Amino acid sequence: MPVSMSISNLDDVWHRVTGTQPDPPRNLILAVGAAALVAVLWRPVWRIARNTVTIAHEGGHAVVALLCGRRLSGVRLHHDTSGVTVSYGKPRGLGMILTVAAGYTAPSVVGLGGAWLLAAQHITMLLWASVLLLALLLIEIRNFYGVLTVVLTGGAVFAASWTKNTDVQAGFAYLMVWFLLLAGVKPVLELSRTRARTGARDSDADQLHRLTGFPAGGWLVVFALVALGCAVAGGRWLLHL
Repeated sequence: MPVSMSISNLDDVWHRVTGTQPDPPRNLILAVGAAALVAVLWRPVWRIARNTVTIAHEGGHAVVALLCGRRLSGVRLHHDTSGVTVSYGKPRGLGMILTVAAGYTAPSVVGLGGAWLLAAQHITMLLWASVLLLALLLIEIRNFYGVLTVVLTGGAVFAASWTKNTDVQAGFAYLMVWFLLLAGVKPVLELSRTRARTGARDSDADQLHRLTGFPAGGWLVVFALVALGCAVAGGRWLLHL
């Protein structure tokens, strides 16, 4: 009997994760979109929420490094919302270029993927996939603040995924995706201002310049275009246009 009940429970969880959920009210989608925009534009909130962008940024470096056959040494997330991902492999070539380029594009690309899942009504799947990715990233974190940040973020996502209140679950999922889509371009603008003010010649854009010969400013434009393109496409999916 306990075995049968366990299998039944696992089946229920599996169907819940892989099944579809009804679209939330349009007013809820617009409200959480507005809240995400406030989080991006209002500096006191942005200072905290930006940690989520850093997680996606460094996670992008880590995932692409592994996909390109590089050896991942570890990821660190810092109090000032900066981060660093260390990997080993060939110092030049396509794999290194893709690994470096993945950081500033990752939040927007992840947001676009999330928007696609939400448009397909896979709200619970999106949340559980996010928990899984955060758990995998946690294995590679090498400092306490990084562990704390990822655990708190993962805990919030898991709590939202487990609730039976469909509006709360959908609201959190849409808020998370809206935020990634809208926040994607702001770090690019911040980097542009920092480079103009202090140089910041070790930035991802400058590393890409040294790897490819293409100007760092050109890479900033590429990052911005990717972020804006994902925001427009993802926004259309979220609004079911």
